Amino acid sequence: MRIVIAEDDALLREGLVLLLRAEGLDVVAVAEDAMGFLDAVDEHKPDTVVVDVRMPPTHTDEGIVAAVAARQRYPDLAVLVLSAHVEQAFATDLLAAGSSRLGYLLKERVGRVDEFMDALHRVADGGTAIDPTVVAQLVSRNVVDNRLDRLSPREHDVLAVMAEGLGNGAIARRLVITEGAVHKHIRSIFAKLGLAPDDSADRRVTAVLRYLDDARRR
Repeated sequence: MRIVIAEDDALLREGLVLLLRAEGLDVVAVAEDAMGFLDAVDEHKPDTVVVDVRMPPTHTDEGIVAAVAARQRYPDLAVLVLSAHVEQAFATDLLAAGSSRLGYLLKERVGRVDEFMDALHRVADGGTAIDPTVVAQLVSRNVVDNRLDRLSPREHDVLAVMAEGLGNGAIARRLVITEGAVHKHIRSIFAKLGLAPDDSADRRVTAVLRYLDDARRR
């Protein structure tokens, strides 16, 4: 896996380089700002990028803007965004642009090497990884969509873990239920949200985006 890192904090940037190389991954370039990141992506054509949300010069949304721009140039690029704080709007906006090969993690997750590497590989393999803290804050809010109100408490639990990007087996282990039960709950979620099997969009992704977006608006 060839990786470009965009992070303005020198200590974290070098720590990421050491961690990823120790895991046998190829860090082909690092950048301190959004422009340098886009230049590195154009030059090296990486498989995956790790990008800070807030970067110079304003330290607002430069990283997110650059990540979206990179995906527009290279639709197959895997993007893992890092943030110091929970910024729910950034998480849902990033996913709304297309959810495959995308991840959003808090920076504190980097120190939990197994979790960070699992998220990185999941994103690189075409999946989605949303930080559990982001999901937990959304779960704590009231959901305004009437169809989401139809879900049972267990179905809400399943959808919350789905929002982290986990597959059925991992959901079963997290909730201590059988994989068959997870499959049954997901089918029920799709039915209650009106997501037909022949929908052109991925039903799993659509359910998660609706869940995150409606919780954020609340």
